[in-house]
Amino acid sequence: MRVPPALVAAALLAVTHVAVPATTSFMPVSEIRPGMVGLGRTVFMGDAREEFKAHILGVLRNVLGPKRDLILARLEGGPLAETGVIEGMSGSPVYIDGRLVGAVSYALGAFSKEAIAGITPISEMIDAVAQPAVRAASTRPRLDLPVTPERLASALREMYRRVQSFAERPDEVDAIGLPRQMAAQLGVRLQPIATPLVIGGFSGRAADLLQDAFRGAGFAPVAGSLHASGQAQPAGSLQPGDAVGVSLVRGDYEIGATGTVTHVDGSRVYAFGHSFFNLGPTQFPMTRAHVYTLLPSLMTSFKISALGDIIGTVEQDRATAIAGTLGPGPRLIPVRITLDSDRGAARALAFEVVNDEFFTPLATFLTVVNTITSFERQIGSATFAVTGSIRVAGHSPIAFDDLFSGPDAVSATSSYVAGPVALLMGNTLEPVRLEGVDVSIEATEKPRTAMLERVWLDAARPRAGQTLPLKLVIRTYGGEERTFTVPVTLPANAPESLSIFVADAAHLTQWEQRELRRGEPALAVDQLILRLNDARKRNRLYVRVYAPSAGAVVQGEPLPSLPPSVLAVLEADRAGGRFSPLRSAVLEASDVTTDFAVSGSRLLTIKVEPPR
Repeated sequence: MRVPPALVAAALLAVTHVAVPATTSFMPVSEIRPGMVGLGRTVFMGDAREEFKAHILGVLRNVLGPKRDLILARLEGGPLAETGVIEGMSGSPVYIDGRLVGAVSYALGAFSKEAIAGITPISEMIDAVAQPAVRAASTRPRLDLPVTPERLASALREMYRRVQSFAERPDEVDAIGLPRQMAAQLGVRLQPIATPLVIGGFSGRAADLLQDAFRGAGFAPVAGSLHASGQAQPAGSLQPGDAVGVSLVRGDYEIGATGTVTHVDGSRVYAFGHSFFNLGPTQFPMTRAHVYTLLPSLMTSFKISALGDIIGTVEQDRATAIAGTLGPGPRLIPVRITLDSDRGAARALAFEVVNDEFFTPLATFLTVVNTITSFERQIGSATFAVTGSIRVAGHSPIAFDDLFSGPDAVSATSSYVAGPVALLMGNTLEPVRLEGVDVSIEATEKPRTAMLERVWLDAARPRAGQTLPLKLVIRTYGGEERTFTVPVTLPANAPESLSIFVADAAHLTQWEQRELRRGEPALAVDQLILRLNDARKRNRLYVRVYAPSAGAVVQGEPLPSLPPSVLAVLEADRAGGRFSPLRSAVLEASDVTTDFAVSGSRLLTIKVEPPR
């Protein structure tokens, strides 16, 4: 929306140049008047801070919404006449008479012909970040696996609250210095300035997933290198107006965002004037940033920036600001991925990701996807053998060892690695410290899938107490049949009728969830790790011998063959939700390992003769 020049001219007074004192005091919103002229600072190119003017138009008061104020100003100076408000200016401080007013943070959006900006009052920035330093378990964002563009975009929108306009409805806005009708229109059109999100090392499918999802959440994704290599880092501490970065992934892969420092109080740094993701307490690396150049655009101009050295920790991410402390950066999680293809030499990638319930599994998933798709074909079937481990402080490691093949192999492989990370980071009972993730992937373009075709017991008259050969036949992708023999022992006290179920991992899990009422989540980290390590593999067929049996599943544990008196006691407590009936018992369990990602299931029902 363009503000009429006549109205802007009527609101302006004389232009003054204001020096910023060494010790900065604040100007409250109550003292702001239309026609005041402020001095702003930001980096338009390189590392040098430059000045621009902010002509105050008025104050918007969102009195019926979250009761927040936004100072409206027209920016002037430097390249702003050609670029308008620039993505990456978020946080640029504005001073009036040497007193800090706030941070440039809102803009009218795309195709605006004038640099009309909203300024977040500094008092709201400081008040917002004075919150607890630990994120409550109930507020932790979740990333459901497998990751799809729809799930990722939905998760980002759910956690990224700042994409909304200053006001949702015109009647929510009151104003000082502006006509009511114009204030109402501006209130619903002013949105937080999009944050430049630069991604490095990603291409193809992973880059598209990143860019589409983050763009929909209010970011401006830009592909390119994030690290300011070869650029001399500015001497001294951060100053208001300096470019500042927030890093999520560093190393061979990089993801991060840049903005501007608003205020420095000792070692405390305030920036952006709006949220990064509105996550609350965080532990993200704070970095220096270098602005290579500006890209003017009729739609939206932005700074082309790169992140530099880590200089502190971003500890708060709130609706009106991010804030952190200068000093050592936070602990990051090292990740190593090795891809060994049958088409060439192995490739090894090393990087670090932030320790966060949402971004750690997201970064793990995307980097595995990108590693595979950058060096292997993206169309057609492929096969990936995955090994490796997740190292967990104070607990046993989680081991990777599985085979994925077929058209969905890339997504399945990536979810296989990222899934345990998401479960560990998202558990609410015990803090988990990941010490590292190591993944080795052996890739081939040959599909290695197979279907279970036939199952039979090689015995004419099965008797209780015997060990009999069970025959399994699979048909491979190329049409070849392969036969496996599994010894099955029938108990001496076996009933007259038994069921033999042969299935892949997915079908057996579905059977147990239906028949044995299994599938309850682990109650502790050790139990979760145990279940993850015992997870069934895609390259195996599982054999289970079942017998009819009255039992129960109590707090997730199956208890078969219970006496009627015990069942009666449990049945009386069924309303408590800890008990469910069990109709069968597992007499024997075994599995057979194949060289294929095998699928299918078969059920045999046999008559058992008594022992001789």
